[in-house]
Amino acid sequence: MLLYSPKFLTIARNTLGKSARLKHRKQIDALFKTGKTIVSFPYRLYFRESAAMESQSPQVLFGVGVSKRYFKKAIDRNRIKRLTREVYRHRQHSLNAIMAAKNNRLDLFIIFTGKELPTLPDCEHALETGLDKLSRIVRPKP
Repeated sequence: MLLYSPKFLTIARNTLGKSARLKHRKQIDALFKTGKTIVSFPYRLYFRESAAMESQSPQVLFGVGVSKRYFKKAIDRNRIKRLTREVYRHRQHSLNAIMAAKNNRLDLFIIFTGKELPTLPDCEHALETGLDKLSRIVRPKP
């Protein structure tokens, strides 16, 4: 016997698929040239808001980067990126809801600027603070 019907089940899925990644060089260059910055140590968040095209759904495009300067080994850089993506994946729903309400697109690139390997709680605290600041900035004005 089926206890629940998938048709009526509305659970927000914590996925970060290919369509949510910021990949195109032109978009990334435009983001760094004309975007704004929020600092939430050890992260720096670059963001740019733009109108969504009719062919696109309003969404948040996301990217993450770690400097080779302080982390010479790719293993360390990949771990930091993995932790950052994991924290963002759980916290993305509020930003997506705001952008859907405004019918806009948000390009977001997060750069890790610390010099030591972070732990998951450190990443959660810093990114939560940064994403809260971001959501206050992009929230529609009444």
